[in-house]
Amino acid sequence: MADSVLIEGLVVETVVGVYDWEREVTQSLVVDLEMAWDNRIPGASDDVKDALDYALVSERVDRCLKDLKPKLLEHGAEVLAGVLQREFGVGWLRLVLRKPGAVPAARSVGVCIERTALKGEPGNA
Repeated sequence: MADSVLIEGLVVETVVGVYDWEREVTQSLVVDLEMAWDNRIPGASDDVKDALDYALVSERVDRCLKDLKPKLLEHGAEVLAGVLQREFGVGWLRLVLRKPGAVPAARSVGVCIERTALKGEPGNA
């Protein structure tokens, strides 16, 4: 299946980082998501109940990262991917997690992961 749902440039304010000062302030993380989803059903029904609700996904991303307060972007990305796959039944996703301003000479730094649910897990038959 080639269909997907996109969320790009979602900004989450949270505690993130390994240095002592970073654990005492909030910083911005920027999330880009591409999630496999069969869009034929909501495309035919025009009913949000059949769609992957990007507003609910966005709220969950925000809550997950705020609660997690990850030290490493890698950890934040892994936990977030697992949450989205379990709670929304997403079989495959690509997730980019960026930390703007972390390196002064770069617009942002970050990680990109792709995950496919294992057989028998939510999101995969």
